[in-house]
Amino acid sequence: MKSVIVVGAGIWGASLALRLAETGWRVTLVEQHQPGHVRQASAGETRLLRCSHGADDWYARLAWQARDDWRRLEERAGEVLYHEAGMLWFAGTSDGWENASAQVLKNLDIPCEVLDPADGARFFPEFRGDDLSFLLWEPHAGVLRARRATQVTARLAVEAGARLVRARALPVPGEPYQSAVAIDGEVLRADRVVWACGAWLPALFDVPLTVTKQDTLHFAAPPAWTTPGIPAWVDYGASAYGHGDVDGVGMKATIDAEGRPYEPEHGERTVDQASVDQARAYLGRRFPSLASAPLLFTQVCQYALTPDAEWIIAEVAPGVWLLGGDSGHGFKHAPALAAYVAGVLGGEHAPEARFGLHERLPSRGLRTSGEVW
Repeated sequence: MKSVIVVGAGIWGASLALRLAETGWRVTLVEQHQPGHVRQASAGETRLLRCSHGADDWYARLAWQARDDWRRLEERAGEVLYHEAGMLWFAGTSDGWENASAQVLKNLDIPCEVLDPADGARFFPEFRGDDLSFLLWEPHAGVLRARRATQVTARLAVEAGARLVRARALPVPGEPYQSAVAIDGEVLRADRVVWACGAWLPALFDVPLTVTKQDTLHFAAPPAWTTPGIPAWVDYGASAYGHGDVDGVGMKATIDAEGRPYEPEHGERTVDQASVDQARAYLGRRFPSLASAPLLFTQVCQYALTPDAEWIIAEVAPGVWLLGGDSGHGFKHAPALAAYVAGVLGGEHAPEARFGLHERLPSRGLRTSGEVW
């Protein structure tokens, strides 16, 4: 039986542990806190699931597969993890990112529809779209209950045979690139080690990742602004996104612009007033009556991003793999990505070259508003 140590029980690590345990690997899943702890980017209340990725079809195909995987996962769990409420993209120009997305979705036979801005009134109790070129409607997109999904996935991994160890894992001193981890003075070894520790990864390895503070805001809106019912929405050009109230924590409306550098373990977890002001300004433009809605719930998250927003799936030594850079467009892919990475670890195929540790050039083309939380 092949063995693997997965470090980090965020959604990527937990999903990989589940997939490997189900397919005959002996799995040790190591998490320094516990699955779904509030320091994880995976532990936000919600994440969006969408297939639009601009002109890139690789991620679109994976997201479409992940949608089916999430459905099967929630059937196993016996609880709702995904609200397929649909998603509207607010396109400010006729030939931008949303137009490229629509072409890819149509080529892949993934349902979508280009609408007039006036059609926004069909989806929201109030909507102002006079500054928009068109709307892109993804009927099978929606909202994942992120923190709960992370907890459920980790539980299913344990039920499938994975051993969950709560401890801080570190590379073995003097030998960081071997298939082993150091835990409380003990060295654990396996055929493979996967470091899937999110914002903690750049402190352990030399990787092209920047960690930034991201504020998430939920506002007290009337009952009509509830999801499911109200779709998710993204304004790519304005770096704004949100959805209706899910689980009673308020309507989400957040600015996605990258924040200041952030240390995930000890960083202050209080949102900045500037984030609140920016979100209110956007609400005032798009949903005017909500501009003065009380701020109901906030969370601080972090992005762990490569310059080009492509992920890291790279072997740095025989049997030692780094998995990261997922912030902004990684959560929704988790169950489908786990199958892909399991194939990589099993030698069935090599990872895409885009995921290597080569020099990365800055780009925002893949990271899209709406998915850090």
